[in-house]
Amino acid sequence: MHMREKLHIMIVGAHCGDGEIQAGAIAHKYAKAGHEITFLHLTAGEKGNPAGTSVEEYRKQKIKEAEKVAAILGGKSITLDYKDAELKLDDEIITRVATIMRKHRPNLVITHWENSIHPDHALCPRIIQAAQLKAGLPGFNLEGLAPHYYGYLHSENWEDMEEYVPDIYVDVSEEFDTYLEALSQYWFIMNSTSFRYYDYYKALGTVRGCVNRTTYAQTLKYPTGGNVRKGASIPGLEL
Repeated sequence: MHMREKLHIMIVGAHCGDGEIQAGAIAHKYAKAGHEITFLHLTAGEKGNPAGTSVEEYRKQKIKEAEKVAAILGGKSITLDYKDAELKLDDEIITRVATIMRKHRPNLVITHWENSIHPDHALCPRIIQAAQLKAGLPGFNLEGLAPHYYGYLHSENWEDMEEYVPDIYVDVSEEFDTYLEALSQYWFIMNSTSFRYYDYYKALGTVRGCVNRTTYAQTLKYPTGGNVRKGASIPGLEL
């Protein structure tokens, strides 16, 4: 994969670990091709702390894990200080995320699907959508930063599967072993007693690969209504 323009892809998750499990192999594919990758975590996901570890201790642990995972995948990690399971859709977080987007200027943002059993996950794409408008409109003065409008796609998470039907399949066969190595750095992925994260995402990559006719694949989905294509002829069969 060779592209003339260097792209910046930002993967935004509600918690440390979300973005990596959803699109980590895709991120690594683009990082290997020379593009910039940033994982932005709105919270550390610290409330699911293991026995004997305080919430604050686990927060610090997850931030360190996120930095290690990002490095393996070829990107960098940013963790904000919002509290796990307490995200709110308000002007403060919208303005903060919009300011981050103007500062880092991603070409594409990848985030959670719109529907989820986890409230933080469900709020995340709504925050991204609202920040998209605020970052892009020149009428907002955000620390004197130039306006920046970005597109966004959704990625696949086991908690976000209601009405998630993939629009895009990405071949990540060459990247999948590194992706699994990266995932194994997270304590919760390897030790959770409530969900078999590692097994699920290895199997999911296999299943999506079957449909894609490749060894492994990860998927993306357009925002609702965003997969509509307008023109004079069938996309790919232009007259």
